[in-house]
Amino acid sequence: MTDSPLPKPALAAALHAIEITRTGVTALEEAALHGPLGEAIDKAIGIIADGKGRLIVTGIGKSGHIARKLAATFSSTGTAAYYVHPTEAGHGDLGMVDGADVILALSWSGETTELAVVLAFAKRFDVPVIALTAGAESTLAAAADAALILPRVREACPHNLAPTTSTVLQLAIGDAIAMGVMVRKGFSETDFHIFHPGGKLGSQLRRVSEIMHRERLPLIGDDSRMTDAILAISSGGFGVVGVVDGGGRLVGVVTDGDLRRFVHSDLGPHLSPGKLETPVTQVMTRQPVTVGPQIFAAEALDLLQNRKISVLFVVDDQKPIGVLHTLDLLRIGVA
Repeated sequence: MTDSPLPKPALAAALHAIEITRTGVTALEEAALHGPLGEAIDKAIGIIADGKGRLIVTGIGKSGHIARKLAATFSSTGTAAYYVHPTEAGHGDLGMVDGADVILALSWSGETTELAVVLAFAKRFDVPVIALTAGAESTLAAAADAALILPRVREACPHNLAPTTSTVLQLAIGDAIAMGVMVRKGFSETDFHIFHPGGKLGSQLRRVSEIMHRERLPLIGDDSRMTDAILAISSGGFGVVGVVDGGGRLVGVVTDGDLRRFVHSDLGPHLSPGKLETPVTQVMTRQPVTVGPQIFAAEALDLLQNRKISVLFVVDDQKPIGVLHTLDLLRIGVA
């Protein structure tokens, strides 16, 4: 049996980079679970969640790129945040910072000179500072109210120079804190939808009540005959008719599939006048699949697909208030 060929040098370097990155993330997890980093994370979450102003995220170089991404993550998850370039901060952008704000400063070494003006401003106006650095004894860590000391790890770069593993750890811990703040603030799926009204994510988080058809619902009484069901299905355009009792509660449905099976039953393929008078309760599906108006569109689509149906009624206290079709959900991009 021939051994598999060794990967090309470039591919080998890429695979080795993944291994180094994984090792770095494992070291981060160990530091958070079994070291002082976990306590610092908890403190940082509290400072941000209890803050009365906004979160200012700052950093330069590759740390600056991570800072921009973290500001976007916090903003989209219920914490008003924005990025301030540390150099521009010294030329007027410190006017964007308020005494009620919180500063999250990123620097792998903790000795980024451009951050000095930001730290001086924070000390002067008593603005809380959270440091995200690997420099435990650094200037940044010493100036911080909460210092998130990351483990010193090898970069995935073959020369151990380009910021790679280090930026992954910065991003991971920043995102982790954002998730903690979300939970601390009680940020819900509904809140998430408010900040993400567009695109596929916004569609998935829409409520069924926003999508369902409300007018001219295809409904007939439980004393109706199949002739009434046929007319209702034909005119409704949904391929279904709901059967309600005297109190307006949904007790069953007749679909176009039920209708086809009824026509081709053992009585033969031709509808006789007598067959049309069959009580609808003898043909309908009892206890049909329904949803409430407040479930998310993505949940409704999952239910439709799992039950292998294309349409269902939306009910409130067992009374139909709308109809929802799979095509309605696909049309707005839920899938």
